[in-house]
Formats: sequence, C-alpha cells, structure tokens
Amino acid sequence: MNSQSDAVPEHFDSQRSAPAAMSETRPFYWSVRRELWENRSIYVAPLAAAGVYLFGFLISLIRLPQKMRALSTLDPAHQHAAVTMPYEFAAGLIMATTLIVAVFYCLDALHGERRDRSILFWKSLPVSDMTTVLSKAMIPVVVVQLVAFAVTFATQWIMLMLSSAVLLGGGLNVPTLWTQVSLFQMSLMLFGHLLIMHGLWYAPVYAWLLLVSAWARRAAFLWAVLPWLTIFAVEKVAFNTSHFAAMLGQHFAGGGQAVASEGMSPVIGVQFSSLSSPGFWIGLAIAAIFLAGAVRVRRYQGPI
Repeated sequence: MNSQSDAVPEHFDSQRSAPAAMSETRPFYWSVRRELWENRSIYVAPLAAAGVYLFGFLISLIRLPQKMRALSTLDPAHQHAAVTMPYEFAAGLIMATTLIVAVFYCLDALHGERRDRSILFWKSLPVSDMTTVLSKAMIPVVVVQLVAFAVTFATQWIMLMLSSAVLLGGGLNVPTLWTQVSLFQMSLMLFGHLLIMHGLWYAPVYAWLLLVSAWARRAAFLWAVLPWLTIFAVEKVAFNTSHFAAMLGQHFAGGGQAVASEGMSPVIGVQFSSLSSPGFWIGLAIAAIFLAGAVRVRRYQGPI
C-alpha cells in the first residue's frame, strides 16, 4: 500500500514538471508567431519582389537562345559571369527588399503597440518584456533572413527551369546552363551571407531601431538617424575629420570581410572568417546593450 501511495504523487509531480518546462519557451514561440501574423509584409514584400522580377525574366527569355549562342565565343570566366548575373541580381533584389522590410519593422515593432494602445492588452498577458523584445529582435535577425533565403532559392530554381525549357525548345545544350549555374553552391553561400551579414552583423542596427521604437513618442525614424547625423556634423565641424562615419561605413560594408568566392560576386560570397573579427563580437555586445535598454524602456512605457 505504501509503495502504491508513493507512486501516485511521483506520477503527478512528473505531470506538473512537464508543462513547467515547456512554459519557458512557449511564450517566446507564440510571440514570434504573433509577429508573423501581424506583419505580413515580412513575407509578402519579398514574394512581390520575386514575382515582379520573374515577370521581367520571363520576357527576357525570348532572347536567351541568341544570348547563349553569343556566349559560346567567350572564355569560360566571362560565360559564367554573364549566365549567373540574372540569378545574382534576383538575390540582390530580394535581399534589398527584406533589408528595407527589417528596418521599418524594427521602427514600428514597439512604437506601433503604443500608438494603437494594444500594449495594454499585451502587458496583461503572462509574457515578460524581455520575451517580447527578444521575439521582435528574432524577426529581423533570423526570420526575415530565412524568408529571404527561401524566396531567393525558389526564384532561382524557377528561373533555371524556365531557362532550361526555352533552351530545349531552341535545340540548344541544356547541360551547359546547369554547369554554369551551380544552384547548390549559390544557395549555400547565400544562406551564410544572409545569416552572418544581414542577420548577425547588422544586429546592432536592428537593436538600436528597437530601442528607439520603444522610446520615441513620434517620428521614430527621425530619432533613429538624428543622433548619428549630429555626431557626424560635430566631428566634421570641430575636427574636420570623418572617422566616425568611416567606422560605421566599414561596419555596414562587413568590415572588409565580404569577398567573392570563385565565380561569385561580393553580393553573394561571404568569408566566414567574419565570425572571428573583433568588430563582429563588439557589434553583438552593443546589440545586447541596446536590447537591454529596449526591455527596460518598454517596462515603463504606456500608450502614446
């Protein structure tokens, strides 16, 4: 009897501990999903950019057989550059679109809930300010980059299929196209470029925009850029130098770490040694400080 009575409490204790363990990650998971539900531009904008580009690419396929015949007279390096240029341009367009989406998302992420007074509802839920801010930071750093990669990969695959169909119809050699367009290699380099450069390397920018979004009562974009413009102006007037602007420009350019791999442009190629760069880790530390500030500011902010 004693053994059975001891087994029952142990069974109920295990049932109680499982939900407690899951509750630590569940608010964060649903907070991220909430951001996707409320901000459809995260995936609608890159899909729209890809659709517009595919429409233009479809029209350009009329000249593809003639172009491939002309490229046969060039050396292999120039052939590769000419054939892969449309695919790299598609990747660049989608990356630029998602970067703009990420910037404006961060500016409105914490400011918008204060403007429409929904912050009162969200603060009534058992979700901490840290969970809310980190879930919003996860969108530009990780989610937007994964969306950009998926849309770019699908777009380039459709382009390759359409080009192959046109070349088959024109009686040209399709394997030549597939040899020049190494979709797997391009996708691998693109994935690294998005997560490391557009995600982690630009994390201080996203964190700063979130901090401004949590603090500003209006004109969040103006408050986001005004301090940096003031520093530029003061340094230029006082010392006639532009070291601060050069430092930020170097960071935005990837600290000089983004290089082209064989047959690929700097838009796609990225050197993974960026992870060992001091600027990379200093940037992450600054991003952590900005995010901590955003958490603290949101804790005491109410509706506008």
